Amino acid sequence: MDDVKIGEILAPVRPGEESRREETVKRRFWRTVKRAARQVPFMEDVVAAYYCALDSSTPTRVRGILIAALFYFILPFDTVPDFLAVFGFTDDVAVLAAALGAVKAHITPAHRLAAKKALENLDR
Repeated sequence: MDDVKIGEILAPVRPGEESRREETVKRRFWRTVKRAARQVPFMEDVVAAYYCALDSSTPTRVRGILIAALFYFILPFDTVPDFLAVFGFTDDVAVLAAALGAVKAHITPAHRLAAKKALENLDR
C-alpha cells in the first residue's frame, strides 16, 4: 500500500466523524482482534494503540491518527477484504504500522501493560 493511500486514511476528519469512528472502534475492536490475532504479528502493539487512543491524556492529533488506523482495521471491506484468507489483513497491517510508527512515543508503559493483560484474558 503506498504512502498516499495511507496518508488519506490517517488524515484528520471533522469532529463529528471522529466521534462516530471512535464509537465504531469501541464496538467492533475486540471481535476483530480475535479474528486477526494470528495474522497481525504485532497485535500487542495494536491493542496498546487502542488503549492509547481511548486515553483522554493522549494528544488530540495522536488520538485522531490512532482512531483512523483502528477504524480501518475493523472495517471488513477495505482495500483488501478481511475475509480473504492469508491476504485479508495485509493492508490493515500497513496502515497500523504507519500509524504506530508516527505516534509510538505516545504509547506509554501503562498502555502496553493493559494490552498484555487484555490479550492474556482474551485467550481464556
